[in-house]
Amino acid sequence: MSLEPEAESARPVGGQPGSIAGVRVVPLPRLADDRGAVYHMLRSDDPHFTEFGEIYFSTVYAGVVKAWKNHRRLTANYACIHGRIKIVLYDDRPESPTRGELMEIDVSPDEYALVVIPPGIWHGFQGLAEPISILANCASEPHDPEELDRRDPYSNEFPYHWRRDA
Repeated sequence: MSLEPEAESARPVGGQPGSIAGVRVVPLPRLADDRGAVYHMLRSDDPHFTEFGEIYFSTVYAGVVKAWKNHRRLTANYACIHGRIKIVLYDDRPESPTRGELMEIDVSPDEYALVVIPPGIWHGFQGLAEPISILANCASEPHDPEELDRRDPYSNEFPYHWRRDA
């Protein structure tokens, strides 16, 4: 039984209205057969790969929001390996051509994609699936709380309102 790639169901968003300069949404291969599936996430020879720092998994319950954060140096590489997650990005970089833009991306194993978030982009995510979703992050450097800014998910600093009934 050989694993054959399934059709890619994720859609690239870069260059479309609502996209943010430097953010990439890369459809990822999923290889499946009657035994299960292999979900590729990131390779060192991918054109969007920058550096390896650490990989971790974040769980989030349905309706719960984990936001807002902004890394000053780190590039985040998110993929949802279980459940369904809404990722929201906000560009507040002073020199950015997309300053003030918001971007929403829904990811799941069925809409399997890597979301590459460069430094300086405010971002957060919300669990959409019962009971739990899992987001993987292959970060470009190990966690350092000194390079991270955080805000309350319901802060008025951002032109986005998280749905409380998601």
